[in-house]
Amino acid sequence: MPNKKGFTVLELMIVGAFAALLVVFFFIQKANVDAMSRDDQRKTAINAMYYALEEYYYPEFGYYPSELNEEILPVIDPALFTDPLGINLGIDGSSYLYEPANCNDAGECQEFILRATLEKEDEYIKKGRANG
Repeated sequence: MPNKKGFTVLELMIVGAFAALLVVFFFIQKANVDAMSRDDQRKTAINAMYYALEEYYYPEFGYYPSELNEEILPVIDPALFTDPLGINLGIDGSSYLYEPANCNDAGECQEFILRATLEKEDEYIKKGRANG
């Protein structure tokens, strides 16, 4: 009987199928890790805006602004106003939302809500604490 070297077609198919499953699993996990990383970036940005409003803006002016941008909060990195997908706060489609409340005609507000739409968790919400 001659000595045959090599693999059978069935063995190659099994190894190929296993390798394909590993590749699919890798990319699914990578997508999940990337989404969680973007969610962490969103939470960090919302927290930075929140603490800048509470620790810098409100004590300085005695009210919250009617809109939020890098000119109003110069104490934080301007890049934080842009979500991980590249859309600025206040523009349609942004995963960040600033909602002022109880505002007078001069644009001085007594309350606010900051929201971030997350991919892997429920919406992340921070409310102003000045009256609460």
